[in-house]
Amino acid sequence: MPSPRLTGLGGGLFASVVMVVLAVVVSLLFDGSIVAYGVLFLPVSALTALWVRPADLVTPPIAVPIAFALGILPIAETGDGFGGRVMGLVTSLAMHAGWLYGGTLVAGTIVTVRKVRLIAQRRALNRLNKGS
Repeated sequence: MPSPRLTGLGGGLFASVVMVVLAVVVSLLFDGSIVAYGVLFLPVSALTALWVRPADLVTPPIAVPIAFALGILPIAETGDGFGGRVMGLVTSLAMHAGWLYGGTLVAGTIVTVRKVRLIAQRRALNRLNKGS
C-alpha cells in the first residue's frame, strides 16, 4: 500500500474528482443507478482516508460527503431550471443517505484507527527516548 501523501485539500479533490467521474460512468453504463454509485462510493471513501497524510486525518470524514454530493449531481433526477436541479439533488441525498452515512463511517473509522496507531507509536517512541 502506498504511503499517505495527500493533503487535506488533495484528499478532498481526489474524492470529488473520482466521484464525479464515477457518476458519469454510472450514468452511462447503469442508467444512473444510485445504488451502483453508492457501492463505488465506499472504496473511494476508504482510499481517501488511507491516502491522506497523518497531519490531515481530520479532513476525510468531512471531504467524502461533499464528494458524494458533488458526484450525485450528474445522476440525480432533475426538473426544469435551477429549482428543479436543487430539488433533485436534495431528494437524491435524502433518499440515499445510507450510502452517504456508510462512506462517512468508513472514512471516520479508518482515520480513527490511523490516529490511535499514530498516538501509540508516538508514546512508544517517547517511552524509548525517556529510558535512554
